[in-house]
Amino acid sequence: MATIGFTACNSRFTPKETGYPAITLPKKVYLSNAVNGLPYSFDIPSYAVVDKKASSNGFDQSKLGWMNLQFPTLNATLYISYNAVEKDKLDVLVRDAYNFANNHSNKASFIEDSAFENPIGLKGVFFHLGGDVASPYQFFITDSSRHFFRAALYFDTTPNADSLAPVIDFLHQDLKQLVQTFRWKS
Repeated sequence: MATIGFTACNSRFTPKETGYPAITLPKKVYLSNAVNGLPYSFDIPSYAVVDKKASSNGFDQSKLGWMNLQFPTLNATLYISYNAVEKDKLDVLVRDAYNFANNHSNKASFIEDSAFENPIGLKGVFFHLGGDVASPYQFFITDSSRHFFRAALYFDTTPNADSLAPVIDFLHQDLKQLVQTFRWKS
């Protein structure tokens, strides 16, 4: 009679932790006066692509000062809108900017807003939205009388604050550079 024996491996099973692919971030180099034909200017990173063909409802928004600043290697886009300030309409534009940021409150773990003033005296508010939100940063800049500029950063991927954190921090520096170098042309 033959006896068959089974032996079990005594090693313990350890599941692998979730991993994220390594991201190679480009070198920070800024270009001045890279945006033409719009009522504003600011420095843009060399790895960004200006898309003035932004359209809404079939209208070419570049005529109105709208554009997108795309970051193809980082899978992100900064959506930019511009509005001429009509008499007594600044409050509506500011309220809309707050509402756009607060539309993410159902997913955001926090929403911080902070007022700023750039070196030439233009004022605005910067919104930092935390958690797994589609838009981690939004802001607006205005001269309070003639011009209103609004921007929102979105990623072309499912929001995951942990895996996107290095890219979000990296692009935050670019947004700060944009604000610091922002100028109205007229």
